[in-house]
Parts: sequence; structure tokens; C-alpha cells
Amino acid sequence: MKLTLGFSTCPNDTFIFDALVHGKIDTEGLEFEIVMADVEELNRRAFRHQIDITKLSFHAFAYVAGHYRLLNAGSALGRGNGPLLIAREPLAPEKISRLKIAIPGKYTTANLLFGVFFPEATHKTEYLFSDIENAVLTGEADAGVIIHENRFTYEKRGLVKIVDLGEAWESTTGRPIPLGGIAVSRQVPAELQQTIDRVISRSVAFALANPASGEAFIKQHAQELEEEVIWKHIGLYVNSFTQQLGQEGREAVARLLSEAAARQVIPALPADFFVDEA
Repeated sequence: MKLTLGFSTCPNDTFIFDALVHGKIDTEGLEFEIVMADVEELNRRAFRHQIDITKLSFHAFAYVAGHYRLLNAGSALGRGNGPLLIAREPLAPEKISRLKIAIPGKYTTANLLFGVFFPEATHKTEYLFSDIENAVLTGEADAGVIIHENRFTYEKRGLVKIVDLGEAWESTTGRPIPLGGIAVSRQVPAELQQTIDRVISRSVAFALANPASGEAFIKQHAQELEEEVIWKHIGLYVNSFTQQLGQEGREAVARLLSEAAARQVIPALPADFFVDEA
């Protein structure tokens, strides 16, 4: 059976999917048509129900949970790896609500977290995540919410951290920060959903055991990033939660979504939004 599979060009995604894409693991008879795009583009395709299996932000997932379920494998969760609010110079938190903020997409989890902690900051403009540093440097934006590898580059460009949104979440809840996950269409039969979960978990396990195996694939899509930045990125976003959420990971995701729904930031979710564990 052939299924469409969407994931981003970011090093953490190419790292975990290399073994699946290049036949290095048992896919249990499944074949995949690969769609690679920025996460916000994948979010939009999920809204149109165009992909069978897709990476998406947990923020976006809230709006498609009636059509998709979350897999237990492939997620990006962790500690010390959340989005950062950065600016050209130090800013007092109470001033943030009046500023022009660059965000990496309306439905990113980064924007969801920013909204949770700064609900009055509504003057926001969407940018491709890799363009946010320039927007802040040129004055198009007063501050920006950065994600992915920009965590490792903003200081070199003379920018400063105002708030670590992931750290704020961890100190408030004691939970790891959920950033993005892999969702599968509810039209895919439940047994097949579990097969997909196993295959992706197997691909993650292969990558963790053989980190150099996917190097060519990762660098091909890494936007000319320095090798040190590539591997820091992977180390930050790929961990045991990526191979399998487990109880702690599932509770963290459920906590984020339930709190956001309680604040009416997102709609309420159906109870069965996780794929059943095999």
C-alpha cells in the first residue's frame, strides 16, 4: 500500500526519516510518496486533508483532530528546546504587548506558546522561520519568535534573548515542551495506523543507532547550515520521546492542548486523538 508522507527539510526530520525513505528498515510492505515542505505548508495541507501521514505543529493539529490522529512516534518534545523570543536589545516583558512581533506561522506551536504567555500581543506578522532574524535586524519587527536552528545563530548576529518560551512552559507545568508531531488520517484503518507507528519508530531507532547513516540526506536539505549547527539541531529535537512518546510524552501533549482549549486559544479536541499503542 502506498501512502503520502509529509515532513520538513529540517535536520531533525530528515534525520529520523532517512532510514524509512531509503529502505534501510522493514516498512512492513508499506510504500511512501514523500512530500517535503516547511511545517507551516504541511499544516496548510493537513487543513485540506491532502496528506495521509504528516508532520505538523501541535497547534495546527488542534484544528484537524477530527480528521487526523497523533502517532506515538516521530514527535519533537523535550526540555530546553522551545522557541525563543528575541530582539535587537533587551526589552522589559511588560512592553511586549505593544511591539511588532515576527512569528514563524499562525499555526505553529511557537505562536501558540507565545499567545499563552503574551495574549495581549496581537500585532504579529508571519514570516518563514529562517527570515525572522533578518526581520528583527532590519527593524521590520521589534521582536521575533524563533525556532529550529535559529536558536544557535541569533547571538552571532547580535540579537538577544528576551524570553525562552519553552523554559517558561517547563517552569509553569513541570512538563517537557511539545513542539510538533506526526499525524495520520482517520481514514487509514486503525490496524494500519499502528503499523505506520511501528515503522516510524523503527526509522527513529535506526537513526539513533546509526547517526552518520543519513548524513548525505540531511545535508542535502539543510540550507547550507554549518555541520556543527546541524548536529546541535538534531541533538536538541530528537530524543527518546521521538522514538516513542510514552506516558510522560502523551501527558505533556494532552496538557498543552487541554490548557490551550480551556483558554479558548484552540477548539476542544476529541477524546481519541492519539493512535492506540500497539
